[in-house]
Amino acid sequence: MTEQFEFTSTENAVHPTPDTSVFGENVRADARRIVERYPESRSALLPMLHLVQSVQGHVSQAGIQFCADQLALSTAEVSAVATFYTMYKRKPCGQHLVSVCTNTMCAALGGDAIYRTLREHLGVGHDETAGPPGEPGSITLEHAECLAACDFAPVLQVNYEFYDNQTPERALELVKALQRGEKPAPTRGAPLSDFRGAERQLAGFFDDLESEVEGPSQATETLRGAQLANERGWTAPAMPDDAELPPLPERK
Repeated sequence: MTEQFEFTSTENAVHPTPDTSVFGENVRADARRIVERYPESRSALLPMLHLVQSVQGHVSQAGIQFCADQLALSTAEVSAVATFYTMYKRKPCGQHLVSVCTNTMCAALGGDAIYRTLREHLGVGHDETAGPPGEPGSITLEHAECLAACDFAPVLQVNYEFYDNQTPERALELVKALQRGEKPAPTRGAPLSDFRGAERQLAGFFDDLESEVEGPSQATETLRGAQLANERGWTAPAMPDDAELPPLPERK
């Protein structure tokens, strides 16, 4: 990627300006569509960063400059957001992102063993990629905080789609299938895409909506509590019309 240079008058120093030409007119048109969703253009930053990742597989300096240009923000403002959220990757990601939950419930039920097995098989650590990033079969591995699926622990995600009730053996076979170019169906949710395809969806673009959202979205375990409540006539207490709010603490 080529770089242009500009001089600042304050320090008389040379600062590289990232070349954003990788983001062609079709990407710029998508960026404008994102901005149109919001009353304030700066509110479009989060989905626009996902759009950048759908193009490059990570958030590069050129991507930060692109977002800043589209939203009339400084690159410092964009960088502050891109470095705060773990979903925005600062290094090129693999074709698939494998996220292993290692929070308390999953760890106790085998999440740590799953992560260790995949790490040893892939020969990489957290946020590292096995294979050339973006190439078919390449895998980026990460350990993740709670994935909000404790009823199916231990779980992992591939490109943010769930694979429930995992074991080290089952997770290893899943990753080997991804490396072979296969896309095993998630336990719940839409059919598996690749990382860049998932990022385009997170930016709000579903180019084939019917097929991209097809798939089971609920499970017996998750609904069991509601079913028991219905069978036994359990209901939540009604909220009184004149509920008194607790007093605010006195400022000192």
